[in-house]
Amino acid sequence: MLAAERKLKIIEYVKHKETASVAELSSTFQVHEATIRRDLNEIEKEGKLRRTHGGVVLVEDVSSEPTFTIRASERIDEKQRIAKQAASMVDEGDNIILDSGTTTYQIAQELTNKVNITIVTNDINIAAEFKACASIKVIVTGGILFPDSYILNGVYTDSVLNNLYVSKAFVAIPAFHPKRGLTHFDEQLISAKKSMIEAAEETIVVTDHTKLGGVSLHTVSPIDRINKLITGKEASEAQIQQFRDAGLTVYTV
Repeated sequence: MLAAERKLKIIEYVKHKETASVAELSSTFQVHEATIRRDLNEIEKEGKLRRTHGGVVLVEDVSSEPTFTIRASERIDEKQRIAKQAASMVDEGDNIILDSGTTTYQIAQELTNKVNITIVTNDINIAAEFKACASIKVIVTGGILFPDSYILNGVYTDSVLNNLYVSKAFVAIPAFHPKRGLTHFDEQLISAKKSMIEAAEETIVVTDHTKLGGVSLHTVSPIDRINKLITGKEASEAQIQQFRDAGLTVYTV
């Protein structure tokens, strides 16, 4: 069997079983484990599978996500832990960006007791959290309203973000891969997220563990533009190590 054919069959095998060990693949395809490891390294570079300790798992192709209402009710405990860690990284006098999303919404709730900070956001739900916070300045980007999620997006959003500079941007994403970086299924939401990253001295991805390892159609940012990751302790050590190997500081909470 040619190497190219074997790699295709390995992908199909893992798609069927969702996970496989090197020894299992070596036995199934009747080749040495070193050959399987070489195949897996090449397949991982293509973003189709993700290596784990001793094996491989399927990379989830993220093509959609539930509505804001549904997402807001999922993994609340994990998102609140992420939010507490994120809020602890915000200092008095900071200018920050809070991206739209259910995890960043939890961060907003944790920030309401801060003083002398400026928050830039394209999320109406987040902005509303600070209506009673006199010591917090809120800049809403403007843009076209997405009524299902209260997100503001479009050229007006980008125009505001492109004229700002902040110390930290907390960015949410449906798919974050240690090699493919940040990706998104909705091309309409890409530009604002790119502008947020460009506007920030430091970019911090905040996402629950289910988004790690996923890949979607549109690239938002390569991994080397991201500084830190905050995720839940539910993430596996193998997953976390890949992000550390890519140069990120990772907090598991």
